[in-house]
Amino acid sequence: MSDPIFVAQSEHPIYLLPKMANRHGLIAGATGTGKTVTLQTLAEGFSARGVPVFMADVKGDLAGISQPGATHPKVVERAKELGIKDFKGEGSPVVFWDVFGEHGHPVRATVSEMGPLLLARLLELNATQAGVLNMVFKIADDQGLLLLDLKDLRSMLQHVADNAAEFKTEYGNVSPASAGAIQRNLLALESQGADKFFGEPALNLDDLIQTQNGRGVINILAAEKLMQKAPKVYATFLLWLLSELFEQLPEIGDPEKPTLVFFFDEAHLLFADIEKSVSEKIEQVVRLIRSKGVGVYFISQNPLDIPDIVLGQLGNRVQHALRAFSPRDQKAVQAAAQTFRQNPNLKVENVLTELAVGEALVSMLDEEGRPSVVERAKIVPPRSALGSITPEQRQQIISSSVISGHYEELIDRESAYEKLKQSAVEKLPAPGASAPGTAPAAQPGTAAAPAEKGFLEKMFAPTVGPRGGRYDSMATTAAKSAARAMGSQVGRQIVRGILGGMFGGSSSSRRR
Repeated sequence: MSDPIFVAQSEHPIYLLPKMANRHGLIAGATGTGKTVTLQTLAEGFSARGVPVFMADVKGDLAGISQPGATHPKVVERAKELGIKDFKGEGSPVVFWDVFGEHGHPVRATVSEMGPLLLARLLELNATQAGVLNMVFKIADDQGLLLLDLKDLRSMLQHVADNAAEFKTEYGNVSPASAGAIQRNLLALESQGADKFFGEPALNLDDLIQTQNGRGVINILAAEKLMQKAPKVYATFLLWLLSELFEQLPEIGDPEKPTLVFFFDEAHLLFADIEKSVSEKIEQVVRLIRSKGVGVYFISQNPLDIPDIVLGQLGNRVQHALRAFSPRDQKAVQAAAQTFRQNPNLKVENVLTELAVGEALVSMLDEEGRPSVVERAKIVPPRSALGSITPEQRQQIISSSVISGHYEELIDRESAYEKLKQSAVEKLPAPGASAPGTAPAAQPGTAAAPAEKGFLEKMFAPTVGPRGGRYDSMATTAAKSAARAMGSQVGRQIVRGILGGMFGGSSSSRRR
């Protein structure tokens, strides 16, 4: 059994039991009350027990977890106050990720993996437009056209709009206005830099679940720029990642320690203006993903940001101070106080507004999975450094990573864009071609070859470029593409995760 994680000190130590860590949790509190330090303490505690962690660095102050700390005067003082013996600096193994590829390894997903439901939310589509987008995905599936990046999706939208009459009977009506609106929203999304997120090589979830010298690797998504430019892309990406973990990881019940701990910072972005269908799927994932060994911890300023049905699943809680400057704030304080298992010696509602920085109301699950009585406690300081690191330190960690060089080079293989472009070119009449319905004139001195033989020779004959270069014929290219698709299982069916594929698809036909 893994050692419990020392989280806080009240009249006695308060521990988070690794066996109960996949029952999820909440770290809440107003700005500047100590949520980041609590997050860092928990993350390095999981890492020390061989549990990989994923978290987003939305303020640029989590990278210090990679470096030894325990030198800050307040940290040293807190360690002495709590009676922590042998308190010394210790960094954790870290892998940096970045959607923009600037402060970490590039992280990508394909359009097909994201799916129509999450993309519709990301593009802020209405019900009619979302229906058209779903239709586009269905037609692409049926025609074996891969949707890997945004140019594939734009081409597919154009293809469906141009051939709306052909698709109307089988798939339904496609409004040109709806298709145009989706195209405009795609352009707006690209202007925010979201095009860098879609493509290949797509993220392999196995790369998030790594250990190094017995310690769990802490995966840090550099999200400061992403939060500023495209907060909805940030929330949708984390939601997609959570759904992929849910679908791909095997059922393991209640393990002695989690397979992965997932910290979801700025949780209010996930639940803001959310459609009922998406909300229901999030609730389903949070409820069931514990059986995959994944613990999900939401970090938010206000517990009211989390829907009640999700909040009820969060058994391990650290509640920092709340401010009560408005009626809504007062309501939040009351709501937070009511969610704890009450302590007869503590008036929770009053204490919530009195907590000092680094103090919190803490309630963890016991060995039977029951919430402990809430207690006022002081958070254990982290052993790693607080704050950011230098660009040189970051670059050193990136270049020495075991996955260095794997995601850096973008791969643009044949997909919907290339196939539709090729199809459009083939429909154009060649210069000097005979009019439709007339046979081409035979060249003087040559005999007409059998029609079937001539067709096959033409299909498989290599083409010669203007400088003498020889290229695969269309048939050869198609055969190679089919072989690649069959090898990667994409050709059998394009499917999406539980959130991306609520309109169909099976986990048995995953891309990997």
